[in-house]
Amino acid sequence: MKKVIVTGGAGFIGSHTVVALYEAGFEPVIVDNFSNSQESVIGRLEEITQRKLVLHRVDCTDEGAFREVFEAEQKLFGVIHFAAFKSVNESVAEPGKYHHNNVGSQKVLLRLMKEFNVPHFVFSSSCTVYGQPNRLPVTEKSPVQPALSPYGETKQICETLIREERDAGSPLKTAILRYFNPIGAHSSALIGELPLGVPQNLVPFITQSLAEWRGPLTVFGNDYNTSDGTCIRDYIHVVDLAEAHIKALKWLGDQSKTAFAEVFNLGTGTGATILDVIRAFKKGTGLDVQYTIGDRRPGDVEQIYADVEKARTVLSWETQKSLPECARDAWNWQLQLGDKPEE
Repeated sequence: MKKVIVTGGAGFIGSHTVVALYEAGFEPVIVDNFSNSQESVIGRLEEITQRKLVLHRVDCTDEGAFREVFEAEQKLFGVIHFAAFKSVNESVAEPGKYHHNNVGSQKVLLRLMKEFNVPHFVFSSSCTVYGQPNRLPVTEKSPVQPALSPYGETKQICETLIREERDAGSPLKTAILRYFNPIGAHSSALIGELPLGVPQNLVPFITQSLAEWRGPLTVFGNDYNTSDGTCIRDYIHVVDLAEAHIKALKWLGDQSKTAFAEVFNLGTGTGATILDVIRAFKKGTGLDVQYTIGDRRPGDVEQIYADVEKARTVLSWETQKSLPECARDAWNWQLQLGDKPEE
């Protein structure tokens, strides 16, 4: 089995990708310090995969500890890098935290991959690098706009670091995957999105509100230039997203050339408003989401959705699951969580 390091492998997208890697015949090596995830995820992953997982409890900004992982895991096929803080709202309040972790871990990882001659890199980027686009849908050739949040800025910097390595002659083969908005959960309901503390993303707040862990949802602004005045995003099921990483990894392995960094948008290609998501929950679960309208939130982009033709033609990948299916799976995950944990 080809061995692949998965940084942040206990997180939302990382955990689903660990499952997809096993199903595709790879051997994932999880590296996580559980700063934004729970150790119980590992047991759940082992239940799904029926395999004993390889786990290193390491902070990816700690170069010495991370080097020990590379030394212990020989003949690595590649790395999928998820280990980053991801809240736009939190990044506005704590920009230094985001630069230290997101950019710092990227610098360490690129040095170690070069040192240990690991050839394939899949980088978890974000549609936030496009800022507020001038034209929709955004393609991989759409201009990278000034970031509207420190989170988006860290993703832009990390992409720049990859291209600088390429231009310096590094043999690294890289797929930069620009995610749009991952939601949903695994069909087993054993893994899903469970942020620590109050959720900063829409869907986990909705499910926690429905479960009475939280009060009504606040919709941040209803005066945007959209069909119903609320922000538009491109919501993608996390299982579909995980599969894209497998497609990207296999594609990298098939390329004869080296020293390249190829960008792919990962979304459905269709935008949905906040109120569309609320309606999808009604359709997928039969439940009404209670919400109020609040002020606009700093750092939020008005609307963005993807052109995904490149991923479809080059990686032979496209999404399979609908927005109501995303809502159903997210709610089933919430149901098995039981009572609200202490915060």
